[in-house]
Amino acid sequence: MKSIVLYLHMHQPYRVKHYSIFSVGHDHDYWIDKDWYTGANNERVFKKVAEKSYRPMLERLEKLIKTTDKFKLSLSMTGVFLEQAEEWAPDVIESIQRLVETGRVEIVAETYNHSLSFFVDRDEFEEEVKLHQKKIRELFNYETKVFRNTELAYNNDLAHWANDYGFKGIIAEGWDKILENRTPNKVYRPDGCDRIKLLMKNYRLSDDIAFRFSNKNWSEWPLTVDKYLRWLDAAGARGPIINLFMDFETFGENVWKDTGIFDFFDDLVRRWNDRDDCGFMTVSEACDSSDGAGTVSMPWTVTWADTERDLSAWLGNSMQHEALKAIYDLKDDVLASKDEELIMDWRRLLTSDHLYYMCTKHLNDGGVHHYFSPYDSPFDAFLYFMNAVRDVRGRAEEYKNPKDKNSKEAKQIAE
Repeated sequence: MKSIVLYLHMHQPYRVKHYSIFSVGHDHDYWIDKDWYTGANNERVFKKVAEKSYRPMLERLEKLIKTTDKFKLSLSMTGVFLEQAEEWAPDVIESIQRLVETGRVEIVAETYNHSLSFFVDRDEFEEEVKLHQKKIRELFNYETKVFRNTELAYNNDLAHWANDYGFKGIIAEGWDKILENRTPNKVYRPDGCDRIKLLMKNYRLSDDIAFRFSNKNWSEWPLTVDKYLRWLDAAGARGPIINLFMDFETFGENVWKDTGIFDFFDDLVRRWNDRDDCGFMTVSEACDSSDGAGTVSMPWTVTWADTERDLSAWLGNSMQHEALKAIYDLKDDVLASKDEELIMDWRRLLTSDHLYYMCTKHLNDGGVHHYFSPYDSPFDAFLYFMNAVRDVRGRAEEYKNPKDKNSKEAKQIAE
């Protein structure tokens, strides 16, 4: 029996608006851009992606579950995605709830704010995981069993943490330098862990859909279902599971509807479902299907981003390092304030996308970063972010000196 393990990730950051240095100290809203058409307008971006991707893809997933007997999948949604969906597209939440209620959709745990906190502040990382699990319980009445870290950033230390935390599984990039001659199409165990299983993305087959499907310069374009089924059969000969992990926004947003991506997906699922020797598994079912085909060690961090598959997409230049240090340095003062709005703003600034927009890589990787960025340049992304950090620092410092805070409030009332 060959099984596709389909996992889709849903995320939208709160992008910092074009926040001027002249706004620092009096404009504490970093997220709502009055210019509807700017790339940093979060409501506009979310509603656009909901219309192009979330609604049509969720509708297809519901229909496929109703009309096929074996189709299953796994989803993860960041906390900041869910907040925006609740505010601007509550029907998207309702669609996900219906999917989960079928019992054929698993929700995967992750960090609430899509942050890199595991590599910076372990206490903050655990708090984000707990906040995410709480949000999933509130919206979907669901207990997560498998974990994914932001951008699939994974190493041995993370596996040990997830094992001790109680997760049954964790997912990672099936990078050749780690697997060497082994296949990603099997269940593994992380090195040094006694219970947790490791699922590794088949990045070639996943990226054929997520990145190459619409590329007319690709030697295999156009990608047909017949051709892809042959590739799946070849992969299935090396192991019982085929891990297809990708962004949910692949469907309709990153790869547009007019490429035929939706019809391709529908046809692929139905034809795979109709085969007697083929099926689908959720990530938990895949973990339970095997004791593990050996152990995998990742002493250094591997992600699913860029050519290098490391953290350089977020920490590859001095701007990114400065920005990361600046925001995490505010942690103690921000949390001590007990100001829920201030803490929320601070955590939204931990989202890794802010650092991603500051990347200065060139060639293909640089083009991808530029495509997703709402700013004219990485330097603009750094400038607006650091201005917001300065304002957060000022707000936190007011709580350290109540006299100054009261004087400021009195002045505002008098004015």
